[in-house]
Amino acid sequence: MANESILDFVIDHATNRRDETAALTKVDGEYQPVTWSELWKRAGKIAAALVRAGIEPGDRVGVICHTRIEWVQIDLGILAAGGVTVPIYPSNLATDCQYVLEHSESVLVFCEDDEQTAKLREHEAQLEGVKRVVQITGQPDEDEWVCSMDTLIGDGQVDEAVLAPRRASLTRESILTIIYTAGTTGRPKGVVLTHGNMLYEGEAVTQIDIVRRDDVQLFFLPLAHVFAKVLEVSWFSVGYVMAFAEGMGTIRQNLAEVRPTFMTGVPRVFERFYSAVVDKGTAGGGLQKKLFLAALEMSQRNGEAELRGESLGLVDTIKFEVLKRVIFTKVGAGIQEILGGRMDRMLSGGAPLAQKVAWFFRDAGLTLVEGYGLTETSAGTCVNRPSLNLIGTVGPALPKTEVKIAEDGEVLVRGPGVMREYWKNQEATDACLIDGWFHTGDIGELDAATGALRITDRKKDILVTAGGKNVAPQKLENLFKTYKLISQVVVIGDRRKFLSALVTLDADELQKLATRFRLEGDYATLSQRPEINKAVAAIFEQGNQQLASFETIKKFKILDKDLSVEDGTMTPKLSVRRKVVIARHQASIDEFYGDEQFR
Repeated sequence: MANESILDFVIDHATNRRDETAALTKVDGEYQPVTWSELWKRAGKIAAALVRAGIEPGDRVGVICHTRIEWVQIDLGILAAGGVTVPIYPSNLATDCQYVLEHSESVLVFCEDDEQTAKLREHEAQLEGVKRVVQITGQPDEDEWVCSMDTLIGDGQVDEAVLAPRRASLTRESILTIIYTAGTTGRPKGVVLTHGNMLYEGEAVTQIDIVRRDDVQLFFLPLAHVFAKVLEVSWFSVGYVMAFAEGMGTIRQNLAEVRPTFMTGVPRVFERFYSAVVDKGTAGGGLQKKLFLAALEMSQRNGEAELRGESLGLVDTIKFEVLKRVIFTKVGAGIQEILGGRMDRMLSGGAPLAQKVAWFFRDAGLTLVEGYGLTETSAGTCVNRPSLNLIGTVGPALPKTEVKIAEDGEVLVRGPGVMREYWKNQEATDACLIDGWFHTGDIGELDAATGALRITDRKKDILVTAGGKNVAPQKLENLFKTYKLISQVVVIGDRRKFLSALVTLDADELQKLATRFRLEGDYATLSQRPEINKAVAAIFEQGNQQLASFETIKKFKILDKDLSVEDGTMTPKLSVRRKVVIARHQASIDEFYGDEQFR
């Protein structure tokens, strides 16, 4: 019988694999197993408590919490009560939390701790629709509005006669979650995803050998992001072991403790591994440094040749094979040790992965594949396979998903993973869902031989210079962000004679450079020193050599602080709010171009 909700996956495991490990979570400093039956039992208690609290089928329930086992238990409990989960980033400002809860008409909210509860307290008067706030950890000051998790659950009694009909009423058309996309401009839109959308994703991953039942995954991505949501569902579908990281700052320690076989992350995670290995490989100087740099160069040259459909010449091929044995074999062993010693597959998503990082991992003997998708397509649209990793692309579409390129180059997607609608926003829904095809806003190309998709830019971000040249800023920004010193780049140049850039620096790399130059001060001070400016100028000079003349950056300015979610220059998904950054630094941009006017 076909599954009707994602709960069916978990119920099956809890019934047929009840004593097998579903998850690993830290308790008193040690990882402890949670069985499938224990996971489902806790979810049932939460579901029963929600019903007693007045939650009706279809009611929206907010969750403001970092990724942890309790998040998943609450999610399952909400669904088992017939509710709809509305995830909210714990990094969101109080006003952003208020907007999502009001717009989604959430009637109850789970908050992780005192900090998150305090955000809602700030707007208690405005949140008239929220009848209860439940704090997951700690002991809040309880009143009629706020209570602890223990108070909500009470004696933990579960009336199966009440819950069974609610589960039975769920179908593939039932709403599972409303995920708010943090737009680079304006208010976020609520993406309505159904049980059918997520069942499709969970079933599709079983067909492409990306995850297996005997896997152990270290989980640290935020569950307010659709990428993490799909990972949660793939866990339920496949039934592997999910190990919860304690936090972003403990990933390396947790890798050693859990020894995972599969890992997912955004590109920045893998880029940091890359940078750490490069630092170590070039630290010693002498012959070792020369060989390491030669290996990096050959890796990139080989990758670039592949993209052109060519191969290295005989001499370079021999040289590269020697360097792989001498350098990359050791590098791969070193990375494998950091990853716990058992890593078999890694998946990067959420943003473009730098090609040189992908080539580096491959040449070191490690499988790192890249995928692509949007919140509106339930994340999983295209993904490279471990058996066919086409670096430079995001791989072919998942089974039953169709991808085509419109006349203007926009990527269009149709299939079971495409959202139902934007919550309470028919105008936006009609603008992007046309004849069943979702218009992604991304520009791309399809490889005729493999069906693999290559993303080249965002449609709305394309710049047209005064000379009529179309420039894809994301391509340039990703290029310069591969340099360790660079944190963020915002390319400017629409209707201008040349391109310029606003730049922020990686705080750790800035401090290293300052130590080398014997400079002192905080980020704001150091970033404006002429020695640092000269180092950044050298980066742009080097990067410009890889670009067409009309793509080169002629002028730049280093900002005196990095972009962040807190100051509104980045979304919670760590996308740059381009228009916000440009507006705040318009005076600097005007200085780039003098008296030049838009044409």
